[in-house]
Amino acid sequence: MITSIRIFLLACFWFSVSNAAAQFLNGKKAFPLVLPDPSGKVISLDSLQGKWVLVDFWASWCGPCRLANRTVRKYYPQWKKNGIEVLGVSLDENRTGWIKAIKKDRIHWLQVNTPAQWDSQLVLQWNVERIPTTYLIDPSGVIRATNPDPKEILSLISKSKP
Repeated sequence: MITSIRIFLLACFWFSVSNAAAQFLNGKKAFPLVLPDPSGKVISLDSLQGKWVLVDFWASWCGPCRLANRTVRKYYPQWKKNGIEVLGVSLDENRTGWIKAIKKDRIHWLQVNTPAQWDSQLVLQWNVERIPTTYLIDPSGVIRATNPDPKEILSLISKSKP
């Protein structure tokens, strides 16, 4: 388990350093995000306004993403208790693979899918050059961090509390 966390943190560090384009979004208003969940219900990022949201771009065929899902699953109860919601944005073209990954990884947070994968306008707007890529959005809809590690997420939240 500790090895998994170390690998996740190393991957987050690598993606933070190597995903420079995504870093430029910090401090900017989050782009609209309106996509279907596994049941077909449309979920929008705007519907979560007023909450901290970790937007997590991933795919079922991405090994580092699947490893990151384990870490998110570990921290999700604590994050949720602190008012943080997670919104997974899958780049899976294969809906069946996406649904199987959600079940296998025991994902209990919000999930949506953009089947256009790398050609999605969403991927271009959000400067997603590799996955996993995560963005921490504050309650007013502003991007506060790109690829934050779990401790950084809680630190940013606690700094914002009065």
